[in-house]
Amino acid sequence: MKASDLFVKALENEGVDYIFGIPGEENLDLLDSLRVSSIKLVLTRHEQAAAFMAATYGRLTGRTGVCLSTLGPGATNLVTGAAYAQLGAMPMLMITGQKPIKASKQGAFQIIDVVDMMRPLTKYTHQIASAHNIPARVREAFRRAEDERPGAVHLELPEDVAREDTGADIIERSRFERPTAPDTAIDAARSMIEDARHPLLLIGAGANRRDSCSALREFVDVLKIPFFSTQMGKGVVDERHTLFLGNAALSGEDYLHRAIEAADLIINVGHDVVEKPPFIMGKKPAGEQHGKDLDGAGEAGEARVIHINTVTASVDAVYHPNLGVIGEIAANIMKLAHAVKRQSHWDFQRFMAVKKALDAQILEGDSDTRYPLYPQRLVADVRRAMPDNGIVALDNGIYKIWFARNYRAHQPNTVLLDNALATMGAGLSSALAAKLVHPERRVLAICGDGGFMMNSQELETAVRLGLDVVILVLRDDAYGMIKWKQSNMGFSDFGLDYGNPDFVQYARSYGANGHRVKSADDFLPLLSQCLSSPGVDLIEVPVDYSENDRILNREIRERSRVIRGYDD
Repeated sequence: MKASDLFVKALENEGVDYIFGIPGEENLDLLDSLRVSSIKLVLTRHEQAAAFMAATYGRLTGRTGVCLSTLGPGATNLVTGAAYAQLGAMPMLMITGQKPIKASKQGAFQIIDVVDMMRPLTKYTHQIASAHNIPARVREAFRRAEDERPGAVHLELPEDVAREDTGADIIERSRFERPTAPDTAIDAARSMIEDARHPLLLIGAGANRRDSCSALREFVDVLKIPFFSTQMGKGVVDERHTLFLGNAALSGEDYLHRAIEAADLIINVGHDVVEKPPFIMGKKPAGEQHGKDLDGAGEAGEARVIHINTVTASVDAVYHPNLGVIGEIAANIMKLAHAVKRQSHWDFQRFMAVKKALDAQILEGDSDTRYPLYPQRLVADVRRAMPDNGIVALDNGIYKIWFARNYRAHQPNTVLLDNALATMGAGLSSALAAKLVHPERRVLAICGDGGFMMNSQELETAVRLGLDVVILVLRDDAYGMIKWKQSNMGFSDFGLDYGNPDFVQYARSYGANGHRVKSADDFLPLLSQCLSSPGVDLIEVPVDYSENDRILNREIRERSRVIRGYDD
């Protein structure tokens, strides 16, 4: 069998549905093998977008997403996507081509050491030097990508190796069961939870990767312990739940941090320090008061922490848990739900005061009629338009904070945001992958004008594939997140403004439908119409971020202090 045919057979054996990418000369043998395969090739307009799509496929399915590029410049264009998948714990395989390694007449043209380049960005990177090794290398790459903690892997298939003949056999996928924590760990956690006076549950990204939803819902319903989520843990438990306190969208000084400060035990499920810390462990240095640092994360003080995850915690200055409950998350949560008994001394009065105040504050501005649109109205109308299982794919910008904080996710993986690498340019590509994985659902990409223009060429990909997807382009003609930080840090407004194309005509030039919001009250009807219509629709939404600094940096801090009991 030809080696490229064997490689494709190995991918088919792993259950690969799609390969996203841009083939080059060095991939032509593999491309010809794909021509007669059940695997669908999704041709993109940039390799970075292909990597984002493959990573999102992995995020949504738990199976390895696959992307493809040529050598040299094609491979370097995958690098941001590799970091995106690696930090975000999304299983993804990158396949790159290479010149012949046994005899080549092209010197060093386009050649860089791609394997070495990928080493710090992946869990596994390998050049296939013999066709006989293809089954083992492919199986190992998929095993590494999907094993906890999931991430990016890379295989290089040189042109001459792809043309070799081989009699190697496919290696079947192995089945394994992830172990649960020992009874001693469960009992220690039970004792800590029962002994606490103010236990608080945190749901992080790791719980969103596994089917932990029903177990966590039972844990909350049985024990009645209030909970909050990290940005990448949104929706694991329905955020309409009466015990949901909020999302750790801001670094500190939000209403939610008043609850964190009051907790004497944090039950941390699925979080690790790659995602921006939702709280900081340890005492404040002598002489410092809590809450004085405007950009400081929520201080957990002397609260004890139980780390419930599939892997042990990496010790960090801000995170060094007292107990690890390691193994399959859902199984361990179910064990705890049955082992722990509700205690009469548990006191959640402060937590529920936080919830009441935060819920009321989030409703403020949800019907604001000012134009350009203010973020509160934008988020509220998107929630009104989207069904429970609708998927919102967010790019990175200041609007991400508003959506993480104000948008209530009803189901897991219905808010796709990146709080690990936090790269711009991934929103549109993520939405396209989400629509391929879930063609029956409504999918909405939400991008700032800056992030959208970084991969806007994928509009053509969406049109060519016949996808029904809506893209919001939030226009403020600036890098709004950095402007917010610039203002917060006392710097002058400088160096962050730019011009934009006519987004309506831009969309139409690709064959998509282009729309522009002309008043605040026009937005919801237009969005609802586009979501229910076939095709690719782009909506330009002028936004006004002028109140970001006042609300996010000052007003929330000052108003939340009333709950804490002082207003200095």
